[in-house]
Amino acid sequence: MNRVVITGMGIHSCIGSDLDSVRQALYDGKSGIIFDPARLEMGFQSGLAGDVPDLDLSDFLSRNQRISLATHGKFAFEATRQALAQAAIDREYLDSHPVGVIYGADTSMEAVVESIDIIREHKSTRMAGAGAYFRSLNSTVSMNLACIFHLKGVNMTLSAACASGGHAIGLAAMYIRQGLQDCIICGGANEIHPYTTAAFDGLNAFSLSNDSPQKASRPFDARRNGVVPSGGAATLILENYDSAMRRGAPIWGEVLGYGFSGDGSEHLSKPDGIQEKINSMEMALRDASLTPQDIGYINAHATSTRLGDAFEARALFEIWKDRMPFVTSTKSQTGHEMIMAGASEVVYSLLMAHNGFIAGNLNFETPDEDTARVNVLGKTTQVEFDTFLSNSFGFGGTNSTIIIKKIIK
Repeated sequence: MNRVVITGMGIHSCIGSDLDSVRQALYDGKSGIIFDPARLEMGFQSGLAGDVPDLDLSDFLSRNQRISLATHGKFAFEATRQALAQAAIDREYLDSHPVGVIYGADTSMEAVVESIDIIREHKSTRMAGAGAYFRSLNSTVSMNLACIFHLKGVNMTLSAACASGGHAIGLAAMYIRQGLQDCIICGGANEIHPYTTAAFDGLNAFSLSNDSPQKASRPFDARRNGVVPSGGAATLILENYDSAMRRGAPIWGEVLGYGFSGDGSEHLSKPDGIQEKINSMEMALRDASLTPQDIGYINAHATSTRLGDAFEARALFEIWKDRMPFVTSTKSQTGHEMIMAGASEVVYSLLMAHNGFIAGNLNFETPDEDTARVNVLGKTTQVEFDTFLSNSFGFGGTNSTIIIKKIIK
């Protein structure tokens, strides 16, 4: 089986739009959460969201390319542009090698709603514009990236709720391990427009701490009261180790293990299946040929919900007992980046591993009965670690676990 390494990373998020700014934000404990009064005016209960800046891509893309890109597609382009440059992959390489793309993404609700509004107003489908259809497809991100970067390898969208980014990395690693591809662009993207999360707000799932946005996302804390929605995009370049060595490419880390499971629950949105979350983590450990004690850090899924954080804490305790490494949820700084989270949290964890620190779990002040058994680190701390585990769990009971070891080359 081929070894799988990470040769490039890129990110566009509420805590930074490049690796350096994100690394500094993690270290400084910067929160990217804001209060957006326009959401309350629309009828939201929660006005909280990640502050993800929009992008002007006119210097990089033609008008025809831009009109087919939904907002999260723009985020994904920027993250991928960064990652390819870091991996030293240029147009010549892309034109002469079958580089693939497996990207976690979902339909752009912004594109759907806006085009339908135009059609209703003008009573003409033609008025929606040439790019409306391509912006609204579930596969909008992967298809646009494939066309923009001339990708000739595997080309697919992975849609598995909030575990999408993690599954995209895991599936890409499987393709490379089996020798089906040498290089795959993978990651996750999520738009942050209110249309995307309006129905979610109606489920009473969001934090209502509108008066203290930077205190609202509090994973594992006893006073946690709901998710803070966020978004952006994160891209990783996965590559066959031998291919990367031949190119003299930089290497950030190696994908050692991938685990997955389904809760088998009857409820779409209520977390369930503690044993199934354990199964996902144990599968990743077996895949990596590691023991629990080989893990130096855990980036938990913990989204700041009562049940979700408690169930994950119980699952973690069942595996590590009293020998648990440091655990944090970077969602305390970013909010829940949803489709993107499984990819962005790998980026965050690798940045911390390479810079010898773990970003503190913001707003963790008082644990409850379940979270007291997890070794939550409340403040940024200088810690050297090589190997980490990252969990992502999604609606419908989809679970993914990724284990990565940093490599310095």
